[in-house]
Amino acid sequence: MTYRVFVDGQEGTTGLRINEYLAGRSDIEVLRIAPERRKDADERARLLNAADVAFLCLPDAAAKEAAALVNNPNTCIIDASTAHRTSPDWAFGLPELAADQRAKLRANKRISNPGCHSSAFILLMRPLVDAGLVPANLPITASSITGYSGGGKKMIEQYEAGPDPLLDSPRPYGLTLTHKHVPEMAAHTGLLNKPVFMPIVGRFLKGLSVSVPLHLSQLAMGTTPEKLHQALADRYVGERFIRVLPLRDPAAIEATYFDVQACNDTNRVDIFVFANDTQAILMARLDNLGKGASGAAVQSMNVHLGVDESLGLV
Repeated sequence: MTYRVFVDGQEGTTGLRINEYLAGRSDIEVLRIAPERRKDADERARLLNAADVAFLCLPDAAAKEAAALVNNPNTCIIDASTAHRTSPDWAFGLPELAADQRAKLRANKRISNPGCHSSAFILLMRPLVDAGLVPANLPITASSITGYSGGGKKMIEQYEAGPDPLLDSPRPYGLTLTHKHVPEMAAHTGLLNKPVFMPIVGRFLKGLSVSVPLHLSQLAMGTTPEKLHQALADRYVGERFIRVLPLRDPAAIEATYFDVQACNDTNRVDIFVFANDTQAILMARLDNLGKGASGAAVQSMNVHLGVDESLGLV
């Protein structure tokens, strides 16, 4: 069977990557809009409603407008913006979130694609909250270092324009404590408080790693590094795209410095627990353009359509 797919916002970073994933698939017919008609609402509406799956790779306001153009009940919308990520009417596009998440993605025609930072954070924290090891009311802090492609075309152009001493060192941002991923980081982990979140952009194209520090004394009584690691390993056993590396992973420790880019060009997430007797650091790394964006969107499409979940992904 051939499925018709339309990418609204096909020239953006996420849209271009989705098209790359779909290019080699014989089961997908990509519907394309003529460049001169990209802002033609009637033409966009026609293509959105002609599609079995429509990806919205647009700013939030434009994504809401595009979703409103769809009146065909058979069209599944996968929105890559932040517009619908905490809406109860939209299924959250993270198949590994919970045991029933894939059923929700198959049944729902409205899917919100997770953010890159939030995907890594949620995959770290949700199993530990569900297991009762991390109290839901515990204040959590997190940091994330990411490649500059996460800032979209404008930031990519900025970094690739030539030498600029201001861009040589890592740059913390989101200093108003209102990063757009924070609401979903709380909503889909079961945490009662929004985390204090510090993202950092570095001079490399892609790759992302989120770190969450924990004091074991603040967790459920009797929580050990081994229990934290086991809860994560149990949750993700058999998952195609998630690897839980050994506790205090010897390879990572021997390397001295953590490789943020080791999952690049894959749809994989690597999860780590580093710890001593009193503290732990949880880490998750992914390709911010892969599992952090376009790869996740294609994975959700595969789940929704009932085809092999890993089709077109590595």
